[in-house]
Amino acid sequence: MISIITPVYNGERFIESCLQVVIDQKCLEVEHIIVDGGSSDKTVDIIKDKANQYPHIRWISEKDRGQSDALNKGISMAQGEIIGVLNVDDFYERNVLNRICEIFPTLAEPSLIIGNCNICNFEGELISINKAKPLRAIDLLLERRINDDGIIDASFPLNPSAYFYHKSLHQQIGLYKVEEHYAMDVDFLLRAVSSCHVKYFNETWGNYRYYPGTKTFDDSTRGTSIVRIKHLFNDYIKTLSLMEQWQIWLARNLNFILLKIFYFYKYPERLPESIRQRLTKYSRT
Repeated sequence: MISIITPVYNGERFIESCLQVVIDQKCLEVEHIIVDGGSSDKTVDIIKDKANQYPHIRWISEKDRGQSDALNKGISMAQGEIIGVLNVDDFYERNVLNRICEIFPTLAEPSLIIGNCNICNFEGELISINKAKPLRAIDLLLERRINDDGIIDASFPLNPSAYFYHKSLHQQIGLYKVEEHYAMDVDFLLRAVSSCHVKYFNETWGNYRYYPGTKTFDDSTRGTSIVRIKHLFNDYIKTLSLMEQWQIWLARNLNFILLKIFYFYKYPERLPESIRQRLTKYSRT
């Protein structure tokens, strides 16, 4: 069984369509767990109405300590051996959950599988496609996966609507960090890819809405996301062996040097005057 977990707080704008997305998957081996943080709008009324019609919908509504805490509550409720996370304003492509049911019996446990993810605006119009390969912790730690807006680029999973994993993985790496309110998925993936079997499928599974007013978008606009993620990386690096830390330091600095060489090769006129004079002198000898 697949347990889809949706954390929500005052999400009346999207909660009905989120519930309908899972209903429309027509998957017989799914439960949809809604963890509401004590909404004050019509969110709970909409959940109740749908749950009365569809027994695969399970839900709770109570105050929590944020999205990570809500996810952990959903995991403790989950009866399935496969976990998927669907944020309230994101959605799946057609027939994805049946496809996931086909794949998991062929995998070693615990496994994490990743597909492609469409990045959309508020209206669901395509902005770009996130293709998450290769997927190794070192690719993220080297920071070359972060663009100028503080968003992890197309080589790393941007949104959980495009990945699924064995629930047993949490027995190895623990739950989502309750104190992490923004980059909990990056933290989870860093720990996960180092502790389980990871497989990428060149298939589009998820759709991620990225638009003003959302926590992720506003965090990126303020420029705080890149600082937050770098702190997360540095904390994670401290848990590695000295040899692994040395490899990351070497790779980071080598990458920086190569970028500098390429830049000044392309724009030699921007070299500092003192360095240009030395190069001219050496070229004549």
